[in-house]
Amino acid sequence: MTTAANTTATVATMRDALDHQRRGLRSVLAFAGPAVVASVAYMDPGNFATNLQAGSTYGYQLLWVVLLASLVAMLFQAMSAKLGIVTGRSLAEVCRDEFSRPLVVAMWIAAEIGAIATDLAEFMGGAIGISLLFDVPLGWGLVVTGVVTFAILALDAQGFRPLEIVIAALVAVIGLSYLAELVIVPPDWHAALFHTFVPQLHGKDALMLAVGIVGATIMPHSIYLHSGLTQHRAPARNDAQRHQLVSFSNREVAIALGLAALVNMAMVAMAAAAFSETAPGLADIATAYHTLVPALGAGAGVLFLISLLASGMSSSVVGTMAGQNIMQGFVGFKIPLMARRLVTMVPAFIVCATMNPMTAMIDSQIVLSLVLPVPLIALVVLSSRRSVMQRFTAGRRLTVAAAVATAAIVLLNMALLWQALAG
Repeated sequence: MTTAANTTATVATMRDALDHQRRGLRSVLAFAGPAVVASVAYMDPGNFATNLQAGSTYGYQLLWVVLLASLVAMLFQAMSAKLGIVTGRSLAEVCRDEFSRPLVVAMWIAAEIGAIATDLAEFMGGAIGISLLFDVPLGWGLVVTGVVTFAILALDAQGFRPLEIVIAALVAVIGLSYLAELVIVPPDWHAALFHTFVPQLHGKDALMLAVGIVGATIMPHSIYLHSGLTQHRAPARNDAQRHQLVSFSNREVAIALGLAALVNMAMVAMAAAAFSETAPGLADIATAYHTLVPALGAGAGVLFLISLLASGMSSSVVGTMAGQNIMQGFVGFKIPLMARRLVTMVPAFIVCATMNPMTAMIDSQIVLSLVLPVPLIALVVLSSRRSVMQRFTAGRRLTVAAAVATAAIVLLNMALLWQALAG
C-alpha cells in the first residue's frame, strides 16, 4: 500500500467506525495519531536537561512533580483536541475569530516567539545527539538534523498518516531506549514509587528545579498544534459523532501522554541511579554521556544518545508543524513547511557559532515560561463559551480546575523567570 493510500484507508476506517459500520482494534487504532504527535513535545531535549538535573541533584524526590505536570498537560491537551473536534478549527483560528485584532496580533507574536524558541532547542538537541554519537563537529550535527527533518516533513505531501507513523516510531525508540536504560541502571524502585506519590521539596533550589520541570513539560506549541491535528481526518457530521471523536481523543491523550510521563519519570530515575552520587547537579547532556560511558559501559551511553537523537528529530518536525499551524491560524498566512524549517535552522546555526548550545537550550525554556500562559488562558476562556462550544461547553468543575492549574503555572513560571533574571 502506498503512503497516500494509507491515509485514504485510515480515513475510510474512521468514517465506517463513526457510522457504526466497523468495530474492533483496527477501528480504534485508526483514530490514533494526534495525541501521539503532541506527546513528542513532552519528551523533547528540554526535558532531557531538566530531568537530568532533577535526578542527579535530588535523586527521586521530584518524581511527583513530573507526574503532576503530566496530569495537567493531559487536561490541556484534551481541551485543545476537544476544541478542534467541536469547532472544526484550530485554537489559533478560534482566537482570531473570537478576540480583538490587537489581542490576536499580540498572541500571534508571542506564539511565534515560543514556537521558534522551542524548535531551536529541539533542533539543537538532535544536533548534539548526532555530534556525540558519531564524533563529528556540532555544525555537521546541525546539517544532518536539518536534512533528516526535511525528509520527514516531506511525508506531509502524502497525507497525515505516513508522518504520524514515523513520529510514532521515533516515540517508540525513545521509550524503548529508556526501558533498556533502566535495565542497565536499575533504580531504587521503592524510593521511586514513594517519591512519585509523596510530595517533598527540600530547599529553594528544589523549588526552582520543580518549576523548571513544569515549564519544560507543558509546551505551548503542542497545545496550539493538537487542536489543528484533529481536523482534516474524518470530520464529525453531527453531535453524536463529535461525542465519539471526543471520547476517542480523550483515551488517546491519556495513553499517549501517560506513556510520555513514564518516559520522563524513567529519565529522572536513571539520572538518580547513575549520577546522584557520582555527578550531583549534572545538567549538561554531553557531560552526562561522557560520564555514563566509563561508569556503565558504551551501551548505556549509546542508548542515551539514540533516545536524544530520536527526541530531537521528532520534536523538531513537530515544532515546525506547530509553527505552520500557528501562523496559518492567527493570520491566515501559510508558507511551505520546508521554508518554515529554514526559519528555525538559521537561528540554530547562529546560536551554534556564537554561544554554548546548552545555554541556548536553557534560555529557550525561559522564553517558553513567558508565552505558556497565553494558550492556557485562551483555552479556559474559549472552552467555557457556549457560543463557541455549543453543547460541548466545559462544565463548571472542569473550568475551575483548568483555571486553577493555569494560575498555578503562571505563578510558577513567574518564579522561574524571576530566578533567571536575578541569577
